[in-house]
Amino acid sequence: MPPSNPLPPKENALFKRILRCYEHKQYKNGLKFAKQILSNPKFQEHGETLAMKGLTLNCLGRKDEAYEYVRRGLRNDLKSPVCWHVYGLLQRSDKKYDEAIKCYRNALKWEKENIQILRDLSLLQIQMRDLEGYKDTRYQLFMLRPTQRASWIGFAMSYHLLGDYEMANSILDAFRTNQMKGPYDYEHSELLLYQNMVLAESGQYERALQHLHKFSAQILDKLSIKETSGEYYLKLKRFKEAEAVYEDLLKRNPENVMYYEKLIEAKQLTNPDDKVAFFDVYKKEFPRAIAPRRLQLTEALAQPVFEKLVDEYLRHGLHKGIPPLFVDLRSLYKDKSKAESIEKLILQYLENLTKNGTFGPDASETKQPASALLWAYYYAAQHFDYKQETDRALHYIDAAIEHTPTLIELFIVKGRIYKHAGDPVSAYQWLEEAQAMDTADRYVNSKCARYMLRAGHVKRAEEMCAKFTREGVPATENLNEMQCMWFQTEAAASYKRLQQWGEALKKAHEVDRHFSEIMEDQFDFHSYCMRKMTLRSYVGLLRLEDVLRAHPFYFRCARVAIDVYLRLYTSPLQDAPQTQEPDTENLAPSELKKLRNKQRKAKRKAEQESALQAQVQVKREQHHKARQQQEQGDPEAPQLDELVPDKLARAEDPLEQAIKFLLPLRTLAADRIDTHLMAFEIYYRKDKPLLMLQSIKRAFRLDSSHPHLHDCLLRFQRWLDDNLASYNPSVAAVITKEIEPMVRGRSAVQMAEEFIQSAERTQANALWGARALCRLLPARTPAALAQATALDYPDTSIQGCVDVLESLRQGEFGACEKEIEQYIEACRSKFPYAIAFKPAAEQDAAADAPLQPKEIAVNN
Repeated sequence: MPPSNPLPPKENALFKRILRCYEHKQYKNGLKFAKQILSNPKFQEHGETLAMKGLTLNCLGRKDEAYEYVRRGLRNDLKSPVCWHVYGLLQRSDKKYDEAIKCYRNALKWEKENIQILRDLSLLQIQMRDLEGYKDTRYQLFMLRPTQRASWIGFAMSYHLLGDYEMANSILDAFRTNQMKGPYDYEHSELLLYQNMVLAESGQYERALQHLHKFSAQILDKLSIKETSGEYYLKLKRFKEAEAVYEDLLKRNPENVMYYEKLIEAKQLTNPDDKVAFFDVYKKEFPRAIAPRRLQLTEALAQPVFEKLVDEYLRHGLHKGIPPLFVDLRSLYKDKSKAESIEKLILQYLENLTKNGTFGPDASETKQPASALLWAYYYAAQHFDYKQETDRALHYIDAAIEHTPTLIELFIVKGRIYKHAGDPVSAYQWLEEAQAMDTADRYVNSKCARYMLRAGHVKRAEEMCAKFTREGVPATENLNEMQCMWFQTEAAASYKRLQQWGEALKKAHEVDRHFSEIMEDQFDFHSYCMRKMTLRSYVGLLRLEDVLRAHPFYFRCARVAIDVYLRLYTSPLQDAPQTQEPDTENLAPSELKKLRNKQRKAKRKAEQESALQAQVQVKREQHHKARQQQEQGDPEAPQLDELVPDKLARAEDPLEQAIKFLLPLRTLAADRIDTHLMAFEIYYRKDKPLLMLQSIKRAFRLDSSHPHLHDCLLRFQRWLDDNLASYNPSVAAVITKEIEPMVRGRSAVQMAEEFIQSAERTQANALWGARALCRLLPARTPAALAQATALDYPDTSIQGCVDVLESLRQGEFGACEKEIEQYIEACRSKFPYAIAFKPAAEQDAAADAPLQPKEIAVNN
């Protein structure tokens, strides 16, 4: 379609030069040519030139001017596809994809067959997962450019993503037969594998298998052919063929655990003894392979057989000195008899190695290297730590350190023992010692930083990480830029424990922004993957992005943020009182001198911090500017608001902020009961009965006996008793009907008493049940308190005791200072290393005390 406001030849030539300058990123020249057109009084309001000038300004970072020019151009020429397209590009640069799609659709009203606008529209539609719209746009591109490969592939993929596998396969077949000529290469191979993937996802495994065999000569990824065909044979229950495929794959890689599992399925072995015999065959065939030996231990159930096999495995691991031997065998400890067998063998090894230098009691056996005793100590320490026998674990790890005081792994394990014993301060001090022995090891550095965060030493953790971050930039800035989410989630949890609510929220929001950035970064791959034909990986990327916020990192940060926002809603922060000037007239000279010195130090410290913040800001601005230059002229990304901890902690609507973190979890982490319990806590405070009911129902389906759910149900029932009469009768009828299967006609008091009597005897059940009983029947507080503070539950843990102690201190059982002291003393006797039950002065001293070098080689 011709321009709605055409330019004369001279000005039109200048306009084309503006377009070329934009395409070649020569923005200053583009502005110069635009000025030449707009300086002519006849064309000073030419819409398309104004729009292009705005687009060029946007690329130079002058966003406000850019919007002003583009909107002005659009007002002057509403029928111009160029103006609408440019406006869409500006909206896209600000990540306003919905608005950009509207702009592109308006542009297409005036120029239906513009290839570039259609391509840009299709990219935004797949980004926003508008699959129906994407299919229509790809169809138009296909009709306009039927000879281009991307037109065929995009058209087929649109049907695949919508689940119309037959149509997608037909398009790919037509493209392959009509368009693909010449030598077969990697891209052709990937296309065939993608087509095979479409057939498999449609459930036509027989057809997919035939397709794979038919084109196997043209597919370059031979390993993928074998693995995929083996999978199809199993799906089709053609076990003999599957057996042959996986036996061939095992010859290729005898350490692949999945091949053994698939081969067992192909052989239809179900008896444990048959599986043990199966692994015996492959132990002989692949004598150096570890996988069949380890998998055999899982399947061996008979005690004599297991002891014989694990004896061989342990001897081999200790002789070779394999550090992760315990981690490798830890999954066997779920079977108590297997754990006992391993403990018996390890103690025998220690005794015999100490006496004879051999694993067995016979001194004539082959002598083991001196390191075998070291690794036996190392394993024993981890074994008893797993069993929560801290004293024995420390005894063995100290013996190992005395044997070889230069092995870093020993100090890491000693720190882990203290961590499990509830002493995070000693834990990080031993990790710090390990880090000092090899300052170039990034793993130990990161592990030490994590332990510091768990001990509440955030600044020390930042200093530790700074050894591996970019110089001249604070560690937190660099870690945030690198999307180092393990550090930020741990820091958020640490700040929450320290009750620094603003800092905790800042870290949680930083992690949330990382996930948004990852989702936005996929935009670059929509055209790239289509061009490079990495189609299977591209579909995998799209599916990953759809469930991205189901990742554990997001769940952890969301839980911290929701907990903090709920706390801030219940107890908002008070404005800090203004400090008054001290009365200096009535002070003694010595006191006045001390005060002046203190004020000078505070002023100097404030000036230093201000200067440091200024340097950080300059560095940040320089870094952002350099990144924009590296982006080679792409439109400037929107600058996100700076996260200010104090501002975050004083949010006007903490519950609405909590809901923003909750919504992705309700969709993507709906299989976790914690999601629905957090949802209830938010909606309970917002007085939303239908949403409360929905949360309870979803949680009830996942685990009807969960103690926190029981408490939510009681509170909801009591809330209904007080408020339901004021609601619309139709709403009240729905709530009453839906809650009945869970309540079963019982009152809140009856439910609380039944839960205490019938629930499984665990520490969590006791605490939640006691809380509810105390809230409903205050007269029974002493009995509830005794139930909550008992320490004879099978699952009694340090964290469980900390939860009880926190509940007592918050006054949920009334005033009970004496009971708190008694409970702390009882917990200290049960968990002597746990720092949570030590006096405050002792905790502070432990936190500040450096690890003495003499402690390294002695029993600590």
